Amino acid sequence: MRGAACDRPVVRGTERRATARALAGEHGGVVHRTTLAEHGIDRFGVRNEVAAGRWFRVGRHTVAVGSPEIGVVAQWWRAVWESGSGARLDGASALLAAGMTSFETSVIDVTLPKTSRTYPLQGVRRHLPRVTPAVTGSGIPRVGTEIATIHAAQWAATDRQAALLICLPMQQRLTSAPRLQLAWRSVHRSARRTLLDAVITDVTDGAQSLGELDFTRLARKSGLPPPSHQAVREGPHGRVYLDVSWDDVGLVVEVDGGHHLLALNPIDDALRQNDRVTAGERMLRIPVIGLRLVPDRFMLQVRHTYDALRIEAGRRHAARSRSSG
Repeated sequence: MRGAACDRPVVRGTERRATARALAGEHGGVVHRTTLAEHGIDRFGVRNEVAAGRWFRVGRHTVAVGSPEIGVVAQWWRAVWESGSGARLDGASALLAAGMTSFETSVIDVTLPKTSRTYPLQGVRRHLPRVTPAVTGSGIPRVGTEIATIHAAQWAATDRQAALLICLPMQQRLTSAPRLQLAWRSVHRSARRTLLDAVITDVTDGAQSLGELDFTRLARKSGLPPPSHQAVREGPHGRVYLDVSWDDVGLVVEVDGGHHLLALNPIDDALRQNDRVTAGERMLRIPVIGLRLVPDRFMLQVRHTYDALRIEAGRRHAARSRSSG
């Protein structure tokens, strides 16, 4: 490749700048020096454009064309080019490159083969695992979505962020339940194993994964009487099965798994909730991930609602007794 680059005629002036703009446009505004050389732009041409203030060195290998202020995509390419041989995006950075939205990261995660010579780079976090995950897809080198999802959750700053990074790729259809479960089964060590076991099960299996005994235990801990599970109601379009209910006060709790946010499920959930409210019941919705992360806060809401409904029911009973007396 080096010989081919040397044999290529050197391009100059307007042609040089047009060629560089086209090449940089494929990488968010930056281009690798080797790529420039392969297209007839040698180190002297780069030096001249930098001296003229049209191009900017933003690394040993990376040249920014037009502006030294590079965007997110260009930063990803720079991180891969500058970190060392065989670098690829990983964790949340790989997920963002795969199309994940509604998340921002302050560092770029890059994984390299353990044998690589690495170079520190500000804003880049390097990982050198015993076994390097394979590169997937086209474009910028990145780890496959399922492994990147698990790594993102393991490297997250908090348990709450870890749960979010499991949920987002599922909700945004970047992966599927079987693929994520298969990838998780291949992980043998994780500092967050207990949490991720629960969250991945919740997201891939739905609210049923929490278990009736778990919710009953939380209810008992909150001072609530044991609820009914999978209670049946007759709705406008047939039977409806409710997750949890206290029929004595007309309180229903629906525990929503990750699948409730997919496709048309929010419409079905809203219709079912509105039917129960119209029938005179009070309904609370709890995301199963929230019940994993902050159970006390959600169960306090349930307890307050149950107490308020019980007081209201007692007042109605007293009023009926007075009127009949």
